[in-house]
Amino acid sequence: MLLQAWGQGEDAALEQMIPVVYKELRRIARRNMAGERQGHTLQTTALVNEAYLRLIDLRKVNWQDRVHFFAISAQVMRHILVDFARSRRYQKRGGGAHKVTLDENLMGLIAPHHDLVALDDAMKALAEVDPRKSKVVELRYFGGLSVEETAEVLQVTPRTVLYDWRLAKLWLRREMARGGRYDA
Repeated sequence: MLLQAWGQGEDAALEQMIPVVYKELRRIARRNMAGERQGHTLQTTALVNEAYLRLIDLRKVNWQDRVHFFAISAQVMRHILVDFARSRRYQKRGGGAHKVTLDENLMGLIAPHHDLVALDDAMKALAEVDPRKSKVVELRYFGGLSVEETAEVLQVTPRTVLYDWRLAKLWLRREMARGGRYDA
C-alpha cells in the first residue's frame, strides 16, 4: 500500500516506507558488494544511499508489489556498480577495470574474478538476444530473488525461470570466455 501511495505522489508514504525497506536494500547492496575488492571506495551504505536517491526519482512508477520494488532496486544498484566500474576504468586510462568475485557457490553464474563491466556488456548482449533470460539473471544474481519471486515478477512459471537461468549462465560463461567478441 505504501508503494502504491508513493507511486501516486504521496511523500508521506515514502517516509513511512523507507524504514521498512532499508534493511532489505542493505541486504541487496551487501550482496552486490560482496564480490568487490577489499578497500573498494564505494561502500554498502553509499550504494544504498545512491540507490535511494535514484529510486526517489522514479516517483511515477506503478509499483506492483514489494518484489517489483526490490527487483527495480537491484537493477538500480547494478547500474550504479557498473557506472562506478566504468568510471574507474576510464580514470585508469585504459587500465583493466577492477575484478569482482562472483560467488560461484551462491549463484553458480560465472567463474570468479571476472570484470563487472564485461559481465554487464555480456548481459546487454544477452538482452538483445533474449530479454527474459537477461532479466532472470538480473533478478536472481543482482537482486537475490528466489526462483519463485523471479517467476512472480516475470509472470512465468518457476520451471521457466530455472530453464532460463541455466541457459543464461551457459550463454554468459561462453560470452565472457570469448572476451566480449560478438560476431554478427
